Amino acid sequence: MFLKNAWYVAGWSSDFKQELKAERYLDESIVFYRRSDGSPVALENACPHRKVPLSMGKIIDDNIECGYHGLTFNGLGKCVLAPTQPGSIPPRAHVKSYPVFDRYKLLWIWMGDPELADPEKIFFVENYENPEWGYTDGGVLDIECNYLWIADNLLDPSHVAWVHVTTFAGAGTEDQPLEIEKTPDGVIVSRWISGKLPSPYYAKLVKFEGPCDRLQHYEMQFPAIGVNKSIYTPVGTGGKGSKPGPKTLINISYNFMTPISEEKTRYFWFQHRNTEPQNKEVSEQMNKGAYYAFEEDRDILVAVHNGMSNKETPNIDLGLDAGAKLFRRSLSKRIEEEENNFRVVGD
Repeated sequence: MFLKNAWYVAGWSSDFKQELKAERYLDESIVFYRRSDGSPVALENACPHRKVPLSMGKIIDDNIECGYHGLTFNGLGKCVLAPTQPGSIPPRAHVKSYPVFDRYKLLWIWMGDPELADPEKIFFVENYENPEWGYTDGGVLDIECNYLWIADNLLDPSHVAWVHVTTFAGAGTEDQPLEIEKTPDGVIVSRWISGKLPSPYYAKLVKFEGPCDRLQHYEMQFPAIGVNKSIYTPVGTGGKGSKPGPKTLINISYNFMTPISEEKTRYFWFQHRNTEPQNKEVSEQMNKGAYYAFEEDRDILVAVHNGMSNKETPNIDLGLDAGAKLFRRSLSKRIEEEENNFRVVGD
């Protein structure tokens, strides 16, 4: 169900300190902490003796001491001390270690083969260091649904016409035709809407009066990263292949889904815009509006998960589901290839 050889967001970097923090991702129990030099550590949260959570122990000299019998593990998961049998560390006394890396104020974790964990494969955020771009603080939500329902939602520009009436909706969002593109990293669903007024969420940000050309760019990249790009430009200056002008507003919402289990997902996000980079008031208003909209999504997605998990009659698909179905098939193929490779290595 999950792609293991991939980088997932474990949390905001500031949430991990020199203390033990227990989390569960991809149905695996993990304990996090930072060494005295600030470098992050993530280990299987279970002592190999009697599977007591290591998060119930304590940090000693950058290692974790189990709170049951004192077995002590370093940041690589190797047992370095067995107090009850001095000089004789059990050969199988080790725990799984997960590669972790700080980037974009987020802590990323690699859930698969550590040998394949290249930090250069972490999702790239364009213009992150560009001082001409402003960003929001972002947020995090736990959603009681499978992560693929969220992925479906992030490949569906049409739902905003009904779910986000006071924020992301606007004329043309309910019936304008969609374009679907398969990419090496996922799927893009997009459309240009011409000659309509900006949506309520962006109306105060655009630098021109009247109607606009508007791009809805909804993209999902493996394993579960959504990139929603909104472009607003004066009428007649937008469209496929057009280039941004001096009055063009670009806002990008980065959405990171980390499955906790098949029934629950942790959803992280922040936004990046090409205007008013130092305006904290704008950033706070945008963040507040985004949080409100994502709460609206959460209500719908929990209902979708419950409805599809307990359906009494068959469901149907609509044309707008084509992008989501393509992403699911592509992801499923990658997961299958990964599992087949694992079985080959195991044999």
